[in-house]
Formats: sequence, C-alpha cells, structure tokens
Amino acid sequence: MISAREAAYRSLVRCYKENKFSNLEIDSAIKKYGIEGAERALYTVLVYGSIERLLTLDHYISKCSDKPVAKLDIEVLCILRMTAYQIIFLDRIPNHAAVNEAVELAKKYASKGSKGYVNAVLRRLILTYNDIVIPDLSVKYSIPKWIVDLWSSQYGKEKTVEILEGMNTPPTMTLRVNTLVNTREELLQKLKDAGIKACITESASNGIHILEGISFEKIESICQNGAFVQDEASQLCVEAVGALPEELIIDTCACPGGKSFGMALSMNNKGHIISLDLHKSKLSLVENGAKRLGIDIIDAREHNSKNYIEEFYYKADRVLCDVPCSGLGVMAKKPETRYKDKESVERLPEIQYEILSASANYLKQGGTLIYSTCTLNKHENDYIINKFLDNHADFKLNKMTTYFPKAGKSDGFFVCSMIKNREI
Repeated sequence: MISAREAAYRSLVRCYKENKFSNLEIDSAIKKYGIEGAERALYTVLVYGSIERLLTLDHYISKCSDKPVAKLDIEVLCILRMTAYQIIFLDRIPNHAAVNEAVELAKKYASKGSKGYVNAVLRRLILTYNDIVIPDLSVKYSIPKWIVDLWSSQYGKEKTVEILEGMNTPPTMTLRVNTLVNTREELLQKLKDAGIKACITESASNGIHILEGISFEKIESICQNGAFVQDEASQLCVEAVGALPEELIIDTCACPGGKSFGMALSMNNKGHIISLDLHKSKLSLVENGAKRLGIDIIDAREHNSKNYIEEFYYKADRVLCDVPCSGLGVMAKKPETRYKDKESVERLPEIQYEILSASANYLKQGGTLIYSTCTLNKHENDYIINKFLDNHADFKLNKMTTYFPKAGKSDGFFVCSMIKNREI
C-alpha cells in the first residue's frame, strides 16, 4: 500500500491532467489503494487542501522560486503545492518530513534534476513563509479576484469576508433522515450507540450533522437505508417546496435526486413526482437512490427543461426548478468550482430564465413554483426572479432567501417561492 502523500500526489496529477473532479477522484483512490484511518484523513485533506488553496500556494511558491510558476511541469507543481500546503496549513507533520517526502516524489515521478529544485524551493519556503506578504483577499482565500469583486459589489465587503471564511472551512457530512424508516431521534441514537459523534441540524427539521471524518459506507452500515447525504441548505430548499401527500410535483433538473427524495419523504411516499433531467445517463442515480430508500412515487425521465411537457400543462401542484448554476455556494465541498472562468458563468442566466419560464407552465391555479441555486450571485438569483415576475403577471412573490455558508455546516444557497395566483 502506498503512503497517503504519494496517493495524494497521484490524485492531484490526475485531477489537473484529466480534469477530474476531486470528490470523485478521492472516492476512487480510497477504494483503489485501500487507504484507511489516519492515512485516509491525511490523503483527503492533502488533495482537497492543495486544490482549495491553489492561488495562495502558488503565491508562496512564486516568492521562493527562480522559475515562474506557470513554466513548471505539472508533476513538479503538484509536489510543491502539496508540500507547501503541509508546511503552511498543517501542524501535525514536521517540515523536514514533508520536504523529504517531496524530494522522494520528485525523484520517482518528476523530470531529471527536479529533486534539487524541489528541495531548494521548499527549504526556502520554510525559512521565509511567515514573512511573505499576502496582497489581497483573492490570494488570502484562494478565490479569483473577479468572484471577490462580484461578492463585494453585491453583498458588501464585510459579508464577503464572512463568505470567504465559510468557503475555506472544512465541511461536515450532513444527512437527511429517511422518515419512512426511522425518526431523526432514532437515527441519532443509533449513531451515538455506534460511537459516532453527531448532532441535529440548526434549521432543517430532519437533518443530522456528522461531527467526525467518516465514510458514508460506514454510516450506511449503521443506519440501513435510514438516511442519505444532503446539505442543510438543500434540505431547507425542499422544506420551502411544502410538498404534501397525494400531490403532483415536478422536479425539473432532478439529478442526482436528493431533492426529489426529500419531497417524496415530505409526502410520506404518497402522490407522484416527475423527476426530469437533461442527461439520460444520470437518471439511474434517481432510480437507484429511490429504490434504496423505499420510495416508489418518483418517475424519472430524460427531458430538456428549457421546454415544457404538454402532458403536464396546468397539472402540477408544485414545481421545483433547481437550475444548473455556477456553484459558487458549494466551494467548500467542490474546490474546483472556485476556478470557473467568468465567461461561462455569465452565460448561465439566460439558460436559467428559460428553464424557469418553461416550468411555470406546469402549475395549476394556486400552485407553488420554487426556484433555487447553489450559488451566491444575484445575476443568477435575485435578478432572475425580478425579471420573471416582471414578465409573468400571474405569479406573485412568496418568499426569497439567500443562505450564506455556515462554518462548514451549510452551503451557500438561494431559494425563492412564488405562487400562481391568477390566470392571464
């Protein structure tokens, strides 16, 4: 079995060379290498941390290197970033041990002559990193300047600093209790009996925070289909839908299915949910997840929700539009999200508005329309709602809420509910 640091190095190279998502790479590598216990925890923090703090780490490296960071081979850069992260942000690993491991990795994986360069840069970093000046919030929190500027203009500098702090706080795992199987109190007791530290969520009525690093596989062995992973903000979005038994509900962008599952539980598995998604290959996530949880009222279908299905015109009691978004609220869980290019984000509002407008056609008189995103960006949130209400006189605003990240326990999220109050 390879060491946690060697496994982390290999995973980082794959993430950059193959554009792999870190969470998927981590799950795959843990199974492949059989990493367990303390080694698993170290491996995970090295991969997530090296990606999350990329801009900060590159700043430090640039101050200790006689070569531009942009000119370095990815193999060398991954070794330097990972080791710089250990030196600057972790205190349980002696600096000399981290450097020695880095030199060995350079000898094994990098180009000839890299060993001496890696050693020199890291030795210099150890001596100087406390004196290196951090120029701005972007470098300090490793979030691109355009995002920092966007948040500052929309939410103010003080709130922006709070958001940045939240994005760099390690997230906890949060469960949504499967109330077809057990109550929250029953599941909490099962976890405590198994020696797992947990507590109830602050606002969501059926959520549990897991307060230690542990795999969901171990949780599942205890709870036996009694829960699934869902962030507290997502649970609050489901609660805002207000799903009731025997209703027809349409989830327009459903995969991987968590919100459909949550609504089905709110309905006590009575009624009908149409779970739509553009990607046919992902529908099995909804179908298999529902089967595991004992839910049988979900009908998963392939569909592009920029257009509505005539079969359901004016039929639904409630519609959830959890639209594709920039994901700027989930950076703590998906560190790659922070490095999205500005242009790709600017193209999203047009798509989001099309989906919302088309989906409004499903609602019957008095029905509820929920629009949600896992991003913090008024162009994708507040401004979409304002435009929709200006152009749809048959809808009125019910409630609009922006959830800001909470100390690793909740994502940034936006939820708005609207009522179809009359015909036009």
